[in-house]
Order: sequence, then C-alpha cells, then structure tokens
Amino acid sequence: MRHPAVRPLVLSALLLVPVPALAAKVYVTNEKGNSVTVLDATTLEVVGTHPVGARPRGITIAPDGSELYVCVSDEDTVKVYDPKTMAELHRLPSGPDPELFVLHPSGNPLYIANEDDNLVTVVDTKTHQVLAEIPVGVEPEGMGISPDGKVVVNTSETTNMAHFIDTTTHEITANVLVDQRPRFAQFSDDGSRLYVSSEIGGTVSVIDPATQTVTGTIKFEIQGVLPEAIQPVGVKVTHDGKTIFVALGPANRVAVVNADTLEVEDYLLTGQRVWQLAFNADQSRLFTTNGNSNDVSIIDVPARKVIQSVQVGQQPWGVVVGPDKP
Repeated sequence: MRHPAVRPLVLSALLLVPVPALAAKVYVTNEKGNSVTVLDATTLEVVGTHPVGARPRGITIAPDGSELYVCVSDEDTVKVYDPKTMAELHRLPSGPDPELFVLHPSGNPLYIANEDDNLVTVVDTKTHQVLAEIPVGVEPEGMGISPDGKVVVNTSETTNMAHFIDTTTHEITANVLVDQRPRFAQFSDDGSRLYVSSEIGGTVSVIDPATQTVTGTIKFEIQGVLPEAIQPVGVKVTHDGKTIFVALGPANRVAVVNADTLEVEDYLLTGQRVWQLAFNADQSRLFTTNGNSNDVSIIDVPARKVIQSVQVGQQPWGVVVGPDKP
C-alpha cells in the first residue's frame, strides 16, 4: 500500500518542473495576396496563411499578445484577430485607406494614419469608439510613439514633415521638416531620439524629441547601387540604443548603423525591395519583408548576417513578432 504522503510529494515535484515557453509567432501581411502568413519564430517554418481582406499593410500586436491588428487598406478598416487561431474577433473604425498605425504602450488606444484624408484617427481598442481625428499633413503614413506614451509622431509623405502630437490633448505641438517622402518613425527605447526615414530623400533624420529639432542625418552609399534605388523605409533600434537597422527598399539591403557616429557599419543583402522590419523578443533575430521576391529574410543580429530566407505570400509588406508565451 502506497504511503498517503507520496502523492503530495509527487505533485510538489511536478510543480517545480519548468514549463517550456511556446514559440513566438511571426505575422506577415501580404499586400497583394490579401493574407497574413504566420511563421514559427524559432523553427522559421510557415505554419499557416490566412485570408484577411483587400490589401493588408500595417500590422501590430497587443503587448500581452491577445489581439492582432491589421490595416486592411482597401476596405477602410482595421481588422482584429486572435493571434492563436487567426479567427477575426471584430473590426475597428478608421478613416479611408489606413496604412500604418501604432499602439499606445499600454495597449490602448490605437493611432491610425489615414493616407487619403490627411488624418490620424485615435481609436479605443476596448470600446471600439473613435476618440479623436487629428488633421495632419498630406499623405500621412509613418506612426511612432514615445516609450512613455506621451507623444505620438506622424510622418506626412507629401508635406515632408514629422508631426508631434500630445496624446492627452490630441493637439499638434510641433512640425519638423525632414527629407522627401518620410515613411517611418521610430523612437529609441529611452525616448532620447526619434529616427524618421525618407524614401525619396534617401536619408534618415535624427530628431531630438525634447527640442523637436533635427540633430543629425544618416546617409547611405552602396557600391554598384544607384542612389535613387536607396530608399529607406523601415527602421528598428536595439534596446541599448547603440545600433540602428534601416530597410533600404529596392537597394535590397538592410543598413547597420552606429548610433553614436551615425555611420553605416555594414549592408546586409536581403530579398528584393526590403520594406519593414521586426525584432523577436530578445532581439537576437530581425525579420524583414521583401515585397518583390515574396519572402522574409531572417537576420542573426549578433552576427550581423542573413541566415535564412522564407517564402511567404504575394508582396509581403508589414511584419510583427508576437511575445513569447509560457
């Protein structure tokens, strides 16, 4: 006969066994494929492709991984999905042709750039109500938010400006002139710098958010590549703020930039027309969307080397990596 004390001891021992984390997923919008392709962030294998509607572009995920947000541009809406099943949960209102958006660090609200009506739409992700519509420049696209959630920045492609918006009052506090056709805005983790890429200008402007002035410019030159083919779009910064990665569009390369000197230290060859970028949780890998070769390049960040290419849907545009889950 087993001693009654054995069972509690066995249960206690089982409770001490660590529960492995579920692999994070990578979500890629396919602009012409009208779908989202899902990859396993560890094995780098495609685990599914799901229809989401006409012309999906911007994509992001809630901080807790509970909801996946997709700009479905030609349907003038933001669709929200369960990241585990890719079942549609509901839709959020937006202006016409939503292209990019950014979530408040708390997960609410969502700030949406509406390219066709020159507005930033602010939507409550819980009540699904529009909180504000903020007039900005012509063809708004890029959206960035400060780590403390107090400032959201929109870039307007035709006005060539970065608009600083107070998230409490929804008022523009500054307009900063940058290079031609700004496409993306990215804060450093400490909030001390804002990087704005300019596709036609071929540069990245470095802005001091405290003074709202341009303090530096990152320029690119690639041997054998015409200057007009170097078109900066996506920008990501390492947690320590020391390294900046910039997607260079038709140049088919990601630039690795020293944040202290603003000098390019390397160019990493990717697929064709590299567009947007996303780190995994520990920033050991960087995922790129390559619109003309219909694939994703995976960069080993410490080694600064492209380690793999994975075919996805037609014309991949946006990418986000979900959080690791226990």
